[in-house]
Amino acid sequence: MIQKNFIPNKTALITLIAACLVVIISLGIRQTFGLFFFDFEIDLGCTQTQFGFAMGIQLLFWGLLGPVFGIITDKYGGRIAVIIGFLFYLAGLYFLNYGPNTGHWFTFDIGILIGIGLGATAISIPVSIVAKHFPLNTRTMATGIVTAAGSFGYFISPMYTRYTLLEFGWNATLVIFGIMIIAGLIVAFFLSTPMKQPEQKNEDKQTATEAIKEAFSNKSFNYLTLGFFVCGWHIALVATHIPMHIRDNGLEDWTATAILALIGLFNIFGTLSSGYLSTRISKKKLLSAIYLLRGISLIYFIFMPPNVINALIFGITFGYLWLATVPPTNGIVGHIFGTKYITLLYGFVFLSHQVGSFLGAYLGGLFHDLYGSLDYAWYISIALSLFAGLIHLPIKEKAIERQQLATSEI
Repeated sequence: MIQKNFIPNKTALITLIAACLVVIISLGIRQTFGLFFFDFEIDLGCTQTQFGFAMGIQLLFWGLLGPVFGIITDKYGGRIAVIIGFLFYLAGLYFLNYGPNTGHWFTFDIGILIGIGLGATAISIPVSIVAKHFPLNTRTMATGIVTAAGSFGYFISPMYTRYTLLEFGWNATLVIFGIMIIAGLIVAFFLSTPMKQPEQKNEDKQTATEAIKEAFSNKSFNYLTLGFFVCGWHIALVATHIPMHIRDNGLEDWTATAILALIGLFNIFGTLSSGYLSTRISKKKLLSAIYLLRGISLIYFIFMPPNVINALIFGITFGYLWLATVPPTNGIVGHIFGTKYITLLYGFVFLSHQVGSFLGAYLGGLFHDLYGSLDYAWYISIALSLFAGLIHLPIKEKAIERQQLATSEI
């Protein structure tokens, strides 16, 4: 049950619901692209390396455009940013379906165009819009709800997509995705970005340029940014290449669908738990624990015998930790720097996430084509879990003291 004072006002409630629907659509579609690989391999002549590279470019552009859409959100409102993003998303699906869609065009369609669309419609922008409506003591719970909604999209999309791929083919499936994007465009009009954020202390005169310089001169911000790189690597490697890994180990293709669906289902509980715990315990310690537990989940998955039961256990455990990093990460940014430029600053943190995503998706495919398996990519993933578990511990969860040195705003 949501406490009586959890929702500040009606506008905050409408925005929260709209943001949830946006990420359900955007992330739900994004989660399923790995299931298309075998069709793309046959019909478009796509190799594992090419597919991994295109998906990596998608994730990289998702991150690169995050700060840009953050500026648009802070200046003109989240509604405008999300609408622009969905238009790029729709264009990518259209050209991927109707061409040109082979060779470099494949990378342009699924990589660049859809990547730009994700920059505005996936987690970072909707979460930051919602964060502006909620005070510090309930902010991580609110952002956890949005993240959990994305997890619901993760849960239902793999099952539905596998059905439509088997029954109607990949072209018809992309048409259905296009209809969902159009629905997202309508929902975007209900997003509202408040002109005045809660608990704004001594930051109203700060410019965006000053905010960026301040953030990157702060060691805690840089540690957080490095840690989120690891999150991106993990998620991209699993989402992009788990179907191939499952086939390599002699399991039925439906097992990969089940893993992705379980990741979505249990991530709902994981993100809600993370959002709640972020209001009760140290956010940096929570993040450290999440990354270390990811390493344990990966070790179990890689070194235990490859069978359906162990695969499903991985889907459950890794799913619980999948996007659990988002509420405490966003919460630390807002806690240290305030919410005036939270969308912009979180955009830079998320860019690091997407650089990790690019490398996870691309190198996973490259390693597979070179060595015939994803083993080296998994080993790197385990080492990165340990790194991320340690890098968060020096973070200082304390709001900075800021003197007003107003300059002209960019």
